[in-house]
Amino acid sequence: MTAHTKSSFASKLGFVLATAGSAVGLGNLWRFPTVAAKDGGGLFLVIYLILVFTLGYTIMTSEMALGRRTGLSALNAYKAAEPKFGFLGKLAFFVPSIILMYYVVIGGWVLEYLFVFVTGAGVDAAADGFFTSFITSPIAPVVFTLLFLALTALIIAAGVQKGIERSGKVLMPILIVLAIGIAIFSLTLSTTDADGTTRTGLEGLSILVIPNLEGLTLSSLGRTVMDAVGQAFFSLSLAMGIMVTYSSYMRKEDNLSKNALQVIGIDTAVAFLAGVMITPAVFVFMGTDGLSAAGPSLMFVSLPKVFAAMGPIGGVVGAVFFLMVTLAALTSCVSILEVVVAGCMEQTHMPRGKATTIGFLGAAVGAIIVCLGYTAFYFELPLPNGSTAQILDVFDYVTNSVLMPIIALISCILFGWVLKPSWVTDEAELDGQKFYFKRMFFALIRYVAPILLVILLIQSALGL
Repeated sequence: MTAHTKSSFASKLGFVLATAGSAVGLGNLWRFPTVAAKDGGGLFLVIYLILVFTLGYTIMTSEMALGRRTGLSALNAYKAAEPKFGFLGKLAFFVPSIILMYYVVIGGWVLEYLFVFVTGAGVDAAADGFFTSFITSPIAPVVFTLLFLALTALIIAAGVQKGIERSGKVLMPILIVLAIGIAIFSLTLSTTDADGTTRTGLEGLSILVIPNLEGLTLSSLGRTVMDAVGQAFFSLSLAMGIMVTYSSYMRKEDNLSKNALQVIGIDTAVAFLAGVMITPAVFVFMGTDGLSAAGPSLMFVSLPKVFAAMGPIGGVVGAVFFLMVTLAALTSCVSILEVVVAGCMEQTHMPRGKATTIGFLGAAVGAIIVCLGYTAFYFELPLPNGSTAQILDVFDYVTNSVLMPIIALISCILFGWVLKPSWVTDEAELDGQKFYFKRMFFALIRYVAPILLVILLIQSALGL
């Protein structure tokens, strides 16, 4: 399959929304609010905005240029650009293949919670032990996981325009509208404790947006910067083969640099909305102590308790919230599966339907093993970063904490020193199109990005 016979996005809007949908995922929703609150609120936001539009933009435009210039998915694009770096394509194919196996499991958890709230049983989800009871159940997690995977596969099987692009145009606007609605509602909340202490949503918002410089040292500022680097890197779905693969469907007449900025803008806006949705609500009903929860414990333990504390309206808010989370997880999962399917199609020349079926079956087997990691295959494995892991955590650690920073680092070497930065900018400037921040790009891809990525790899892999 060549660049000339491949499908493409029918419009610029379709590409931007689908690509933004790939970036807007669970990391935005369950990590961004916690990291922002922990790292000084507005201080973190300012640093994050700088990094996401510099470091994030640099790596994203490089991956987009690689995909569009070669017209190939991540599996083959690196080899086409520079044969000696073909191994990087294999890594960029392997990473989403592994991520897919556990991401659909988490998607199944979200789908289960959506079902619980829609059926009016949201109060049950707030009970202590509900989440643990669910994931250790022998049947329910597998059923919801396979259902979520099937929804993902149906979109992929429909093709680039009728599946990926159409779903992006429909799901992303709905997701954004729901996020705005929940965020506004969250700001109106207030509660008064038995001791007369009143907490409001606006006070919770201040924790998110007002810089907190109390106790700030050079060391803590450094940690905040690296937390922002990690959030910017992982939030944008970089080094997963997604941007390369999606950009292989980008039209040549589209402004690559502007597309990247728009994708980053949408992703950042949704991340901020996540903070506005979650931080004020958690603060109102759980105080500052509740803001320390992150990841699954925030999404599946703390937030159901917050919704229960809202009273009758909490069931409705919870249903709308988990619908939004389902859409975010689905748009991300679609992009992950597409990397796998596109690679299979290029390697074997099989039709999309058959490649999707193979991808579905492989992911299903892996996902069932991940589900059983909390029951039949349960173990506790100490990781180098200090955490204790089950199967899902091991997969997440290997891909997110180790392989993705390595892929990004080697990519910087490829684009900065082997192919040269002009290889990227030449593609971005086709037909006189403008490449924004060109001088900054040259410095970042060669010097700044590699240094930050080495630090990120050490920090994420070893927990330093």
